[in-house]
Amino acid sequence: MNQNSIIVFVCEHGAAKSVIGAAYLNKLADEMGLTLQAIARGIQPDRELSPIALAGLQEDGLTPTESVPRKLSLAELESAQRIITFCELPVEYEEKAVMERWDGVPPVSENYEQARDAILERINKLINTLS
Repeated sequence: MNQNSIIVFVCEHGAAKSVIGAAYLNKLADEMGLTLQAIARGIQPDRELSPIALAGLQEDGLTPTESVPRKLSLAELESAQRIITFCELPVEYEEKAVMERWDGVPPVSENYEQARDAILERINKLINTLS
């Protein structure tokens, strides 16, 4: 897969919102025959993925792209087609890539379905602009 087809989802801990975003973008891109690949990253990664996000994805029939949260690297940032962030990125990252900030997504820990639906609504709009 070439570097311009990678979409990086970033959330503070790399454990919930970014994981849901990457899983759903990969599913929809595959269904539509798009050559996109999404990965999930964090700024300050937790030690493990959110149990609530994992349970929700499993109920939805999806598998996360990562088994543990991973820190966003500058190399990933610079090579990605697009960065979707749910949090503020460190200043040194902000000029390195095309970024889109998705504010207003409810916390996954409070309501998986609401968070998923908010993320999915934005993913559908994103896919329409990329396809």
